[in-house]
Amino acid sequence: MKNWAFSQLIYSPNDFALCLHKCLKSKALRPGMQVHAMLLTTGTSMNILSLSSKLVGMYASCSGLKSARLLFPKIKHPNVFAFNWMVLGLAYNGYYHDAFVYFRRIRKLGVVGNKFTFSIVLKACVGLMDLNKGKQVHAMVCEMGFQNDVSIGNALVDMYGKCGGIGYARRVFDRMPERDVASWTSMICGFCNVGKIERAMALFERMKVEGLEPNEFTWNAMIAAYARSSDSSKAFAFFERMKKEGFVPDLIAWNAMISGFVQNRKVMEAFKVFREMLVSGIQPNQVTIVALLPACGSAGSGIKLGREIHGFIFRKGFDHNVFIASALIDMYSKSGSFIDAQNVFDKIPCKNVASWNALIDCYGKCGMVDASMELFRKMQEEGLQPNEVTFTCVLSACSHSGSVQKGLEIFKSMKECYGVEAGILHYASVVDLFCRSGRMVEAYEFIKVMPIPFTESIAGAFLNGCNVHGRRDLAKMMEEGIMRMQLKGPGGLVTLSNIYAADGKWEEVGNVRKAMKDRDVHKKPGSSWLEKPAEILEWN
Repeated sequence: MKNWAFSQLIYSPNDFALCLHKCLKSKALRPGMQVHAMLLTTGTSMNILSLSSKLVGMYASCSGLKSARLLFPKIKHPNVFAFNWMVLGLAYNGYYHDAFVYFRRIRKLGVVGNKFTFSIVLKACVGLMDLNKGKQVHAMVCEMGFQNDVSIGNALVDMYGKCGGIGYARRVFDRMPERDVASWTSMICGFCNVGKIERAMALFERMKVEGLEPNEFTWNAMIAAYARSSDSSKAFAFFERMKKEGFVPDLIAWNAMISGFVQNRKVMEAFKVFREMLVSGIQPNQVTIVALLPACGSAGSGIKLGREIHGFIFRKGFDHNVFIASALIDMYSKSGSFIDAQNVFDKIPCKNVASWNALIDCYGKCGMVDASMELFRKMQEEGLQPNEVTFTCVLSACSHSGSVQKGLEIFKSMKECYGVEAGILHYASVVDLFCRSGRMVEAYEFIKVMPIPFTESIAGAFLNGCNVHGRRDLAKMMEEGIMRMQLKGPGGLVTLSNIYAADGKWEEVGNVRKAMKDRDVHKKPGSSWLEKPAEILEWN
């Protein structure tokens, strides 16, 4: 954005409002700060034309959240515009709980939210993966009479689909009086996210029958779903179908294939697609690199391949991108190369919460809990507020190093000192913290008083701890709760079966195996990340 020639402006409130609007739209923080300075030096009233609200919106839009937070309490009568931008800015930067704080304040102050308010806060529900909060927002949507708005309907379908409420998503979808391509795509994505690809495919075909043509995003969602499935041949077949129906696969489609295969640990297929993409003349972008890097964070030739990709990143000028840098840190972390991870971190010109979290997690995985805690402290000194992921990383570091007391202090401080609500991953980390240190009775007592449901990850950590530390008695005390759970993975049930087998209780073993069969839970055979020869990469 061009610098404003402030000396030539007529300093009227309308001028300032226009300037702030342009800064907000173009996310130009520095010119926005100059406008703020001019407002102060000219003594212009912030109450005229809601300039104070526009100023908060500008800072929130430009990720200047610290300034937005400081300015917001000074607004005498904040309007829905200011609230919407605070909720959006906080949610976009990962501060989902804080976003809800401002959303609740809208209600308390009697400000009437609009359809954009609800669309934004539903995205915060997705960030929190909190189905209950999503249901509460849905109730407010109905109370305000916005349930027939197509954009809010789409946001509800998206939220339910991503937060584990696929049945609710389908109900909202079926009741929508008007549906657009985004509505169908959100519902298709919802089915894809829970592995119901055939139902997604049925909707895909029905969408065309009803006169709506799938767009590139719809095609890409289906391609990604097939790529994540165990049948890679269907992914390639659907990719070819896309070409036959007149859609030229764009970079997003290629990235969807690569990402899906990597997520499904099909490294050979991922790099095969990557090679075909290069041959077709499509140049990889930053998303491609972020998708590929997790495949390199393994033993064998993984680190060698990762360094080749790192070189490509440098040649393309992607090394200053904070998201790619975070993915590189994570890759080096999984390879045990914490020095390389530190070097990447040090070169990031503008670090965000994700990059700090990546290095904190790296040190934790390497057993360097003191280094993790030091980073945690420095992060706050730099003015960055820890988020939910930060605490997951710190608690994991304490768990890997056996620092039980320190981990418990961090867990307790989350709400008291930082205002961050503990979630499933945090409770699971504390259970793991106890179990790794052999404090199984404390783990058992902690699980009994948890204010959250007994989850698969918690069950797995507890049962593994019982198995390692010979506390089969405690495992059996948890049997009823574990058997009631609708586990998606085999880990917890297999461990429970092994515990019974070690005691020769074959009837109980049979009961567990029967439960696995009834729920269609299968133990997959062991696999490893495939080492891929470096010649597959023909870098340009």
